[in-house]
Amino acid sequence: MSETQPSFSIEKLYVKDLSLEIPNAPQVFMQADSPQLEVKVHNEASRFGDGLFEVVVTVTVTARAGEKTLFLAEAAQAGIFAIRGVPDGELDPLLGVVCPTVVYPYVRETISDLVTRGGFPPVLLAPVSFEA
Repeated sequence: MSETQPSFSIEKLYVKDLSLEIPNAPQVFMQADSPQLEVKVHNEASRFGDGLFEVVVTVTVTARAGEKTLFLAEAAQAGIFAIRGVPDGELDPLLGVVCPTVVYPYVRETISDLVTRGGFPPVLLAPVSFEA
C-alpha cells in the first residue's frame, strides 16, 4: 500500500471578473464630499479536476456620498490550486482559509488599481482573516 504524500501547489492566479461602474460621472468628480465605503468579501471553492480546485475571492466596493453612488467596483480574483493526498476532512480549511489567504492580496491590488484608473483615490482594503 502506497501512501500519497500530501501536496499543495498554486497552479495559476488570475482575474476572473472585473467591473467598474461610475453611474454619476462626470458630475461626481466635482463633489468634495468624503465617500462612505461599503466593502463585501465573498469566497467560494470548487473542484474541477483530479486534485484541482478553483478558489475565487470576490470583493465588491460601493462608494457613496449622501444618496449618490460615486462608484461600484467589483473584482473576482481566482486561483487554481493542486491539492493531492489530503484527506477530504482536511480540505475545507485549505479551501476556505489557506487558498483565500493566498488570493486576497491580489484582489486588494486589483481593486486599488481599478478604482485609481476610474479617476478616484486608491482604495486600500484592510487585511481579512479567513479563519474568522
